[in-house]
Amino acid sequence: MSDHTSIFPGLDPQGEVHWQLSPAELIEEAVSNGEGELTAEGPFNAITAPHTGRSPKDRFVVRGPKSEGNIWWGAVNVEVSPESYEELKRQILNYLNEQPNLYVRDVYAGADEAHRLSVRVVNEAAWSNLFIYNMFLRPSAAQLADFSPEFTILHAPHLKVEGWQALGFNTSTAVVVNPDAGVVLVAGTKYAGEMKKSIFGVMNYLLPLKDVLSMHCSANIGEDGDTALFFGLSGTGKTTLSADPTRGLIGDDEHGWDEDGIFNFEGGCYAKVIRLSEEAEPDIYATTRRFGTILENVVVDEETRELDLDDDSITENTRASYPLHFISNFVESGQGNHPKNIFFLTADAFGVLPPIARLTKDQAMYYFLSGYTAKVAGTERGVTEPQATFSACFGSPFLLLPPSRYAKLLGQKLEAHPDTKVWLINTGWSGGPYGVGKRMPIKYTRAMLHAALDGDLDDVETETDGYFGLHIPTEVPGVPSEVLHPRETWADKAAYDAQAHKLASMFNNNFQKYEGKVTDGVASAGPKL
Repeated sequence: MSDHTSIFPGLDPQGEVHWQLSPAELIEEAVSNGEGELTAEGPFNAITAPHTGRSPKDRFVVRGPKSEGNIWWGAVNVEVSPESYEELKRQILNYLNEQPNLYVRDVYAGADEAHRLSVRVVNEAAWSNLFIYNMFLRPSAAQLADFSPEFTILHAPHLKVEGWQALGFNTSTAVVVNPDAGVVLVAGTKYAGEMKKSIFGVMNYLLPLKDVLSMHCSANIGEDGDTALFFGLSGTGKTTLSADPTRGLIGDDEHGWDEDGIFNFEGGCYAKVIRLSEEAEPDIYATTRRFGTILENVVVDEETRELDLDDDSITENTRASYPLHFISNFVESGQGNHPKNIFFLTADAFGVLPPIARLTKDQAMYYFLSGYTAKVAGTERGVTEPQATFSACFGSPFLLLPPSRYAKLLGQKLEAHPDTKVWLINTGWSGGPYGVGKRMPIKYTRAMLHAALDGDLDDVETETDGYFGLHIPTEVPGVPSEVLHPRETWADKAAYDAQAHKLASMFNNNFQKYEGKVTDGVASAGPKL
């Protein structure tokens, strides 16, 4: 490993190269380099501003002969030429070669050995390399001795791309994925999530080509081996609801589903911590008090180094990165059986979707392709009333293939495992839209989840919703019956009807782009007006 030229072609650094440093060594390096600060109880806090989240408008995919026929080109996967990629790579290599220190780490993505991806990461910052240690699967010494990377991330967060306009980029920041070359280039952003999500995108490209479904979901498993999946966009409760002390946590974000079952892509968690409380999220809260955890953009008292998790003055998107074994009930193998239950989580700010409904296979594919949730007023500048958000497969920004490819695989999995139940769970509003109604109490949502997981709803009669065609259980233990039927919770029934008609129209308008790409059954599984 002392041969610098073996790291990556064209990389011949003049400074020190540090391979596979331990977390303690990386934190010492990070503090010595002035990359951030240790906080009162051990975590390292880094400030990534001005980029405190992903930069989707700065993400590009190289058009190459092997992959171009597969890629879902368009607003999500914006193409960049091979020539621009080569110039950006040249700039990054020259930049990294001049750094006094580089940190190199070899890791895996994918707990299933049959489908795992070997990844090498080259960082200019020690804390970024610790992020990779936390988030990915850590090879053994024997595996490292025979390690051959299939993908390499060259990470230069302090480099501003020169001549970015002529290269076809939108700013001096660029995140470029080259599927044919097996390379990810990151320049101009310190937000560590760009590395994690780039590899997720790569897995989303590679696995479906092998008929393995890649999924943006969390997963847990019960004592009897019953696996559950939780799909949902930000703010729907995916992390909260999958973190169940009575069930083992397989993973909180990215998974594959192959012929043997479910497997995690990662070896860690990347949790939002804004306004995190010890009472609501004891396991995640404990990680923010532990050495080895990385915090991003958390406000810290200058004198005491105490954290203020309620302060959003830097960003609402404060984060904690920590290895899975920091969670007491994690599943060491990172794998589980074929799912017995699948939950699609949505936070419906219109207040019209039921809090729980059973989906048919066609409905499951329809709502999977729709990937619905809603933004509420005040979450973004200019948002003054609820706004519907449709993100295909509950993860549109990370899909390199057309969404219908993933939906088709989901349908095949459900056909192969007919006992798998799919549920729509609304963690949003009841009794009226945002501003009028109230958010569904978490105790009711948990009661509905546990009833589904425990099989208590298997023989319960259902009623069909008039607008959305959803099959609503007539009773759920621990939940008032009127809560199960959203129209009954509204004082003004005519207002409910108008709001339901409005949302149903939004679903139908969004789904028009899939016409001709899905079966007639799936196409007709949406709302009826």
